[in-house]
Amino acid sequence: MKTSTSLILASSSPRRRELLKTVGFDFTVMTSDVDESTQEGLLPHEVVEQLAYRKARAVADRVEKGIVLGSDTVVVLDDIILGKPADEEEAFQMLSSLQGREHVVYSGVALIDAETGRSEVKHSKTQVRFRALTDREIHAYIRTKEPMDKAGSYAIQGIGATMVESITGDYFTVVGLPLCLTANMLSRFGISLL
Repeated sequence: MKTSTSLILASSSPRRRELLKTVGFDFTVMTSDVDESTQEGLLPHEVVEQLAYRKARAVADRVEKGIVLGSDTVVVLDDIILGKPADEEEAFQMLSSLQGREHVVYSGVALIDAETGRSEVKHSKTQVRFRALTDREIHAYIRTKEPMDKAGSYAIQGIGATMVESITGDYFTVVGLPLCLTANMLSRFGISLL
């Protein structure tokens, strides 16, 4: 990596860590542990941008130097945001509503330079279509436990990939960190792979 600036990922998400490692970014992890509630009436892109910024800000306030990266992802069906399921029953409801239909995934990305306070916040969105699923398939998927900590109750990079019929847009937005957008933003903060 061509940089002397340190990158800090403000996330406990193993998926985001894995994505950054896969493309070769050198970074440290500091979890943000912020309240993820938002006021009513926000559009999905506003929700992910606000939460991504809030996560980055919480970590930037605890360090003196470095570029802090925050991210957030939501699944949206019929203008309703589907977060992480509270339990298996809610996971079943979400997956039942998604099956055989198209939904949109939004991922927000926020960068904050802890030293200067400079920040940038953007988002990416991708359309995802699920194939038709039987109740038996949905219950079997829930038994894998994969849906339980995922927005919309599925992981496109895991077993959930078998339910995805098609996507229009950036695959990594659905995983939880749009890499092209993130790399472009990081380059403006002096962190570049190329």
